[in-house]
Amino acid sequence: MHEKERHRIILSAVQEKPVVTVQEMVDLTESSEATIRRDIAALHVQKRLRRVRGGAEAISPPQFIGLAGRPFSVNETINASQKRAIAREAVELCKDGEPIIINGGTTTFQMVHFLTGRRMPIFTNSFPIAEHLLKHSKNTVMLSGGTIYREQNIILSPFDNDVTRNFYARRMFMGAQGLGPLGLMEGDPLLIQAEQKLIDQADELVVLVDSSKFRRRSSLILCGLSRIATVITDDDIEDREAKMLETAGVTLIVARKSAKEESSLQA
Repeated sequence: MHEKERHRIILSAVQEKPVVTVQEMVDLTESSEATIRRDIAALHVQKRLRRVRGGAEAISPPQFIGLAGRPFSVNETINASQKRAIAREAVELCKDGEPIIINGGTTTFQMVHFLTGRRMPIFTNSFPIAEHLLKHSKNTVMLSGGTIYREQNIILSPFDNDVTRNFYARRMFMGAQGLGPLGLMEGDPLLIQAEQKLIDQADELVVLVDSSKFRRRSSLILCGLSRIATVITDDDIEDREAKMLETAGVTLIVARKSAKEESSLQA
């Protein structure tokens, strides 16, 4: 990741939390600790943040606490071709007329390109997903209520009496920060709370993750492997990861990039 992009992520992070630790920035940027410490020092000298023991804080304390994790605009550029191939396979599971839930995220967002010709009720907590479907499809779209988190482009509510409880879905499609033997992992308690409500409204949970997510970890578990019906990932998944899913009784679908996507990568 380029220095300019790392700086943008770091500055965004310190505007969302009172203090951001070096380790949190390492996880967000996938950079080394030494690199992050140099970035903090440079931004401190530029008076764009304040260096503190073990991390950094904003010059002006944030007025609104955001979510942990990379911004949507940054995640969107990472493993883009894999995400599109995964999304294509996800839409193959959908049938016209069947209600579905699509959780906000950059992998699930790619589903919109393959849903344009479909006709089904779709519930989402994602502004970009809802906007694209409204403009480019005839699907019925329902948005959740709650607080808007600009960086992640999602709407979340901590309350039980929102419209989430009134929507039933055949399947829910979602991504995650990580996937391991203990299940799906996320990086923010509010995300966990909101996503667990959505999962309860669906018969089947379909997880869309590129293969790098099998090597990422978080301290927060969203749900165990036993709750997941299907995992869709790319062909860089390792044998031990596929075995883990098989042992847990999770159906594995491996998405392969189309010839067009392959050629665009080589160009």
